[in-house]
Formats: sequence, C-alpha cells, structure tokens
Amino acid sequence: MTAESNETGRTHPEELPAVVSKLFKGVVYAESDEKIWQSLLPLASHVRDYVAVLGLDLVLDESEGYAFLTSRQDVDAALPRLVPRRQLTFNVSLLLALLRARLAEFDQQTGETRLIMTDQDIADMVSVFLPESSNEARILDQLASNIKKVVDLGFLRKLRGQNGTYEVARILKAYVDAQWLEEFDARLADYRASLDGSPHAERNSA
Repeated sequence: MTAESNETGRTHPEELPAVVSKLFKGVVYAESDEKIWQSLLPLASHVRDYVAVLGLDLVLDESEGYAFLTSRQDVDAALPRLVPRRQLTFNVSLLLALLRARLAEFDQQTGETRLIMTDQDIADMVSVFLPESSNEARILDQLASNIKKVVDLGFLRKLRGQNGTYEVARILKAYVDAQWLEEFDARLADYRASLDGSPHAERNSA
C-alpha cells in the first residue's frame, strides 16, 4: 500500500517531532495538511523507526493522499494500545461496508477520485437492508445519527455550502480491508437470519 518514492529527496530531521505529533492526533491528508504531508514523505522511514518502539506502524499511501498510525500486529500484548480499536454498532458497520463497496464500484467505473454522495443517496443504499415493516421516521433519524458517527470517524466529509452532501474519504479503503469485511459478513448473516425469524427483531440494530 505504501509508496515512498520521495524518500530519496532531502530530509529535514528537525521536522520529525511535528510530523509525529500530527499523526498521533489522527489522519494526515495530502490535501488538507499540505505542509505536514510534504515533511512526512521524505521522513517516512524515520517516522516508522520512531513509532515502532511504541508498538505502532505508519500506513502511508501517496497515491490516495493519506497517512495514519496503526497498532502493529506483532506487538507485545502487554504494551499499552495507543491507537485503540473502535467498537462500532452494527448499523455503523453496515454503512461503512456499503460505502466501501460503493467506493470500489466508483473506482472501477470512473476515472474520478472524489465520490460525492447525498443523504438521499446513502438512504437509498442502506434501505435494501432494512425490514419492510420498519418505521420510516425512526429509520431516518437513526440513519442521520449513523452518518454523523461516520463523519466523526473521518470516513465522510461534509462539503461546505452543500447541506446533506458528503465526500467519501478514500482512507476508508485502508480501514475496511478484507479481514474486516469477512468479520462483518458473519454479523450480516446473523442479522438477516434474525429478520427472517422475526420481522421486528431489534437485537442487532442497536
């Protein structure tokens, strides 16, 4: 996933603390964090060495324009987790999975890089997974809450001056990987089974 062609350029080690500090706060985007991004590229190997002692790894994708820190898979279990795993509700997980699938479809069918969706687009996408007897007003309220959560997570970005319109953040491709989807598919199968057994089942919709 990583591309570090710029590491052969001139490095500025004195910029390392600022770069790492920004990464500890969250995702660094080439578009919105241009100065830090330009400092990060030639320092990527130094950043990896720096955060490795904390049990972290750097995920850097130059082509998609993002970088973030993640917990290493081989780290000592006793080491405190600095980048916690997020516990997501089923409905938020469903929304992430559907957005990831839509992003993959978008990439295959167009040459564009920005996938823009409205509240209505998202509602239409999710509706096929909802019981026919669902209370529409309640579902819309819940969907609005789920969309807000995904925005807070950084996987949807609100567009300025366009109410109810979002850009799907491309970092979603890194978060929703094959293993994540496999685990979610099992939850989705349980959810569908509960709907077949009891149309009004609520236990998996929290």
